[in-house]
Amino acid sequence: MIKRTKASISKCILHKVGNKFNSTKNTFSEQPIDFDEASYDLMLPFLLRPFASVVQSYRFNHHSNIVLNEINSYSNQIFNEDDAFIEVSKHIVTHLYEQSNSSQIKTGDVLVVLFEGIEYHEITTDAIGVFKIENKVNFFQTYLENSSYDVLVQKGISSKKVDKGCLILNQTDTEGPIILSVDNNSYDAQYWINHFLNIKYADDANSHTQQYIELCKDFSSEILKISYGSQEQNAFLAKTIDYFKEHEVVAIENFKDEVFEEDKQKTLFDSFKKEFEGENNVLIRNQFDVSELVVNKEKKKIKTDIKLDTNIQIKLNIDAPEAASEYLERGYDEEKKMNFYKVFFNVEN
Repeated sequence: MIKRTKASISKCILHKVGNKFNSTKNTFSEQPIDFDEASYDLMLPFLLRPFASVVQSYRFNHHSNIVLNEINSYSNQIFNEDDAFIEVSKHIVTHLYEQSNSSQIKTGDVLVVLFEGIEYHEITTDAIGVFKIENKVNFFQTYLENSSYDVLVQKGISSKKVDKGCLILNQTDTEGPIILSVDNNSYDAQYWINHFLNIKYADDANSHTQQYIELCKDFSSEILKISYGSQEQNAFLAKTIDYFKEHEVVAIENFKDEVFEEDKQKTLFDSFKKEFEGENNVLIRNQFDVSELVVNKEKKKIKTDIKLDTNIQIKLNIDAPEAASEYLERGYDEEKKMNFYKVFFNVEN
């Protein structure tokens, strides 16, 4: 999470990236953007707003040495060589172009930006931003012709959100430079994070908590919902969030004892965890500190609704994990040949 109250744009350049697979070429600018006041005041929050809510950070990755990571090398050049900005920004776009190895990778506008005054964890630093705009929106442009006004449709960049973006802070810890990333148009999970940036989650409480909650969400939808039904799925998610709220440290064995009632479910969870680690190339720790920021953010995303094919929807309170098991019963009506839910309550609110 960053603060942008002191932030400013030092340099910004716009290029066009093509698609290598489709033989669509890149187009490069030779000079940075010369903003007028109105466009600058719109551009600065447009680029930085998404990172105000980003909790997790990344670090550069490379199979042999992170010094050889292309974006790491390019960002160091920009930070350390004042006159390198334009040429290095072209190299960044060319590197992005080289990753477009399928027809579904979209062409677009690429903004390379040097920021000053980025506040991150009480530290103020410079940062390099790389933003890819893939989707254009239609808008009406009015114009005067022959003493009358008319309209035409034009395409432009929406100022609501960027499609893909990263911030590389001029700040390091024991794992290397700190990177934040957003992807609001994730049609290819490998393209931006793994192939272009080649980054991995930081080894901290935020990433450990995030990965474990993702594991639990996938387990609930792929195993519990199919084998036990939506009620059991939602109860598990509610218990998971409740466990994270009640504990400062997660110990996996203790977690399983508290949220699962059957040994069979524990075994299914262990097996699924191994598959999850292999498919996502992560290692879930057996014990880690809880990030309250991540828990609160993920809690808002979790939906605990039971949607029925009779146009009835049952909404469960994720803050009351025991309510579903105590006051909601699932059964089968032989006469109607249908499943049913029975809800117990005292007073309608």
